[in-house]
Amino acid sequence: MKRSEMKVKKKKEDIILSAIAIMNRQGTKGATMEQIAAELLMTKGSLYYYFRNKEDLIFQCHVLVLSRANEDIQQVVSSDKSYEERLREMIALHIDYAINEKETFNMIIRPDKTFAEDQLQPLFEKRAIYSRFFDEIIERGIEAGEFEKVDVRMVRMILLGAMNWIQQWYKEDGKKSIEEIQQVYADYLIKLLK
Repeated sequence: MKRSEMKVKKKKEDIILSAIAIMNRQGTKGATMEQIAAELLMTKGSLYYYFRNKEDLIFQCHVLVLSRANEDIQQVVSSDKSYEERLREMIALHIDYAINEKETFNMIIRPDKTFAEDQLQPLFEKRAIYSRFFDEIIERGIEAGEFEKVDVRMVRMILLGAMNWIQQWYKEDGKKSIEEIQQVYADYLIKLLK
């Protein structure tokens, strides 16, 4: 990769990270290209060198968050901890993303409401990879005797559905910290497998 290509890639990533931060503070609809540009000391027009429009930028933000989530989950899956410990960590990671990357991670639930038809396939592929990590740990836990024999797909959907719902009720100033919520969720959700 040429030096100039590396600079463009780095600048694009800086813009995406800035956009994610602004969207998480103000919501996807509340974030403007002007605010994103201002945060990076750029002009609004210069953003269009890197992205076709706001929708393209939002799509790239979502792709980055999903990619990072997949990388983080893959590290947990690859560890040599017990399957229950790995699943606990995966639950904690998912909850962390659901809370701290709320606006961009939230799009995982109904991407068809946000993205164009031609953008959906790469997102569905990333979502499928993410889901398979959960299936893999549950299946391997069953094979190792750590978990009861269950309908893996159904349990995974229950796990992800329960964790995704956190975005509807979580409040930063609530009674429980993120860590306490992660612990409670892991304790209850793992009971589905015992």
